[in-house]
Amino acid sequence: MSETSASEPDPDDALALERQVCFALSVAARNVVAVYRQVLDPLGLTHPQYLVMLALWQHGSLSVKELSRLLQLDPGTLSPLLKRLEAAGLVRRERNPEDQRNLALTLTDAGRDLRAEAEKIPAGIVERLGMPVDELISLHGALTRVITASQQSLAAQDTDVPRTVA
Repeated sequence: MSETSASEPDPDDALALERQVCFALSVAARNVVAVYRQVLDPLGLTHPQYLVMLALWQHGSLSVKELSRLLQLDPGTLSPLLKRLEAAGLVRRERNPEDQRNLALTLTDAGRDLRAEAEKIPAGIVERLGMPVDELISLHGALTRVITASQQSLAAQDTDVPRTVA
């Protein structure tokens, strides 16, 4: 077995860490979220809370089920986020008048007002990353295709697995 330096993976090693898509995605996601954290901290938002606010700014009132689908997060993961946003006075959780089983999420005045500050975030992130906008747009397109491909793969696996009834 030949030794290679840490900076130069063996080009024939299919398991080289640096060649793994999962590794690159994981490190990129952590680092980009850390860059967002610097911008979101002054607004009192975490990155997951920011995603919730983006969905509400875009769509207005949403059910927890709709928000869960949009963000591709489990409702159990959303619940503590929503409680913190409600405690911060940014959202209200109310029973949906049309279906009392569902919670409806609405922005408070403070939540709507925060949008004006948040509108500066995308340009600030682009500036902090120091990457050309067209490269970031291309990356977004590639990641969207990866998301679609991975969801299709998972859905196909779900249909291939025989189910037993207990």
